[in-house]
Amino acid sequence: MRGPLRWLLAPVRWLLRLLWGIGWRIGAIMAVILTLAIGYVYLTLPNMTSLLDGRARGSVTLMDQTGAVFAWRGDQFGGVVTTDTVSPHLKNAIVATEDRRFYRHFGISPRGVASAVRINLREGRGPLSGHGGSTITQQTAKLLCLGVPYDPETGMSEADYEADCRRGTIQRKMYEAIFAMAMEVKYSKDEILTIYMNRAFLGAGARGFEAASQRYFGKSAAEVNPAEAAMLAGLLVAPSRYAPTNDLDRSQNRAATIVRLMSEEGYLTEAEAAYAQANPAVLSEAAEARAGGYFADWVMSTGPEFFTRKTTEDVIIRTTLDQRIQKAAEAAMISVFENKVREGSKAQAAIVVMSADGAVRAMVGGRNTKVSGGFNRATQALRQTGSSFKPFVYATALELGYSPNDVVLDEPFCMNIPGSGQWCPENYTRKHYGTVTLTQALKDSLNVPAVKVSESVGRENVRKIAEDFGIKSDLALGPALALGASESTLLEMTGAYAGILNGGSAVKPYGLIELRLLGDREPLMGAGGGIGERVIQERAARSLTYMMEKVVSEGSGGRAAIDGWQLAGKTGTTQGARDAWFIGFSADYVAGIWMGYDDNSPLTGVTGGGLPAEIWHEVMVRVLEGVPPRALPMDVPGAGTKTFDPGAQLGGGSSGSNSTGSIIENVLRDIFGGGSGGGSSGQAPASPSR
Repeated sequence: MRGPLRWLLAPVRWLLRLLWGIGWRIGAIMAVILTLAIGYVYLTLPNMTSLLDGRARGSVTLMDQTGAVFAWRGDQFGGVVTTDTVSPHLKNAIVATEDRRFYRHFGISPRGVASAVRINLREGRGPLSGHGGSTITQQTAKLLCLGVPYDPETGMSEADYEADCRRGTIQRKMYEAIFAMAMEVKYSKDEILTIYMNRAFLGAGARGFEAASQRYFGKSAAEVNPAEAAMLAGLLVAPSRYAPTNDLDRSQNRAATIVRLMSEEGYLTEAEAAYAQANPAVLSEAAEARAGGYFADWVMSTGPEFFTRKTTEDVIIRTTLDQRIQKAAEAAMISVFENKVREGSKAQAAIVVMSADGAVRAMVGGRNTKVSGGFNRATQALRQTGSSFKPFVYATALELGYSPNDVVLDEPFCMNIPGSGQWCPENYTRKHYGTVTLTQALKDSLNVPAVKVSESVGRENVRKIAEDFGIKSDLALGPALALGASESTLLEMTGAYAGILNGGSAVKPYGLIELRLLGDREPLMGAGGGIGERVIQERAARSLTYMMEKVVSEGSGGRAAIDGWQLAGKTGTTQGARDAWFIGFSADYVAGIWMGYDDNSPLTGVTGGGLPAEIWHEVMVRVLEGVPPRALPMDVPGAGTKTFDPGAQLGGGSSGSNSTGSIIENVLRDIFGGGSGGGSSGQAPASPSR
């Protein structure tokens, strides 16, 4: 039987020898090719230290007026960390969650790949879709984009570049494995882990664990405890999803899983793990507050682009922000909308608080106070100013020598507007009050007197005063200028009111105190604003402050009043109630409030003397808490001696029935200046604020 059996098995043995011969030769060839490929990649790998900071752009760290960090922009790095300098808990957490066999494999883990393929197929995905089974070395290879640096000249964005680096094709996976094995030859395990810890993206703009630790916990990566280390390591799987600034509970739950894995691997005792589970990591005060996002965005937009939005350097900016005041403004906004605005309302609001020199102390650009990169209604929204513009009408009169106790006749009044016909401004109440002082006219926000004063002192003079105070937006040409038909931003208007408080000098609102590069002691630039040229005399400013104090203590701004404080301000409501304003000041701070809808829809039952004044009140109660009351810089006026009568300019008195001579005079004044001519809307804004 042996003969026939041997005869029958001979072809099988021959086939096996053939397959073996072919197999080992192919294997040898593949081994040679793999060795050559690994060797080639090995020769292209640079020194480890040159791979630690792979950012395409720099970072901007923003500090408040005291030097405390409150916001970050760009790609934060924080500095180099190594396996020797980070907390041992952080190193262990990374290995436990990402690659527990890291110190035992040669760059790839066949067991891990096989497990990942099995899971992907079981979950109905492609074999390489979803779980990748990548080792830390392979993940580092991805972070290095397999040695291909980012080149902005290709037209590819940084986000597209990173997405391309993470493609999961078979060809790319094969090259990734080769690259990983070359790294294992070139670098030690700790060097690979060091590269990984410095290049990993960890959410909120943080690149590397030092930046992430500073961003979320306000401490170095060398100082994190097991709970904090677990939270940081948990970010690796999905940085945006698990960022504690997005969802702290979700981040803590993920960290709890990492703590369990650390315990299973023997990195934590049962007692240590139990303590970490019972005391999860929490955000630092600055990270939790996320205060001043709108302010930070505004400062970034005002600085030079090559040192802010497109910086390739790490930049430190010290700002004018007062975090106490910023939190006060945000709390006031939330309080009023929660308690006094109907549920479901889409109304928006904005707040600016500044010092008399234009230094912005707080800024809220919308109801969502914890935001960055959003539409900033304090700086970007051009809205009609309504009666909040009237102080500049009276500032012009006071500068020309009039007194707060001079009088104007409040009675039916019409004007013939060349090209538009007759225009008759009306008061909010649709009533008239006879002879009133300038103070009463402003206090009660009367429209007819404001127009008469504007036309008497010269419309162009009013325009110039407003522009010199910092209202740079296009101002209306017609007589409705006096009633706030022009558009402006809340920041501009608040800055203009600061000029009244400081005694009549223009200010340029500013938020940047100094800008310097990280590591440099000398700043590259200083403050970009402050007090400018004088616009009106101090006497006029002090008289106007007196008039505006009466707005709060006796007039339309009564809801802004605070017991024990002298406060001045002005309400404003535009035509159709599409915008409502209150801007005012104490002896120390100027605050501006705007309220309206983004789509310019009318507000329902809201005037400047209503909710905006209440928001202002809530802001200033918090801002002035603990501050000793100070008297406003104002003068009590003497008796008035003059009467405003624009009849001579208008030709025909209050009826507005112009003679031929006055029409000619109006035309000449239109050509050469003087203020009574020019086009205008045929209607005044519906009413002043109440």
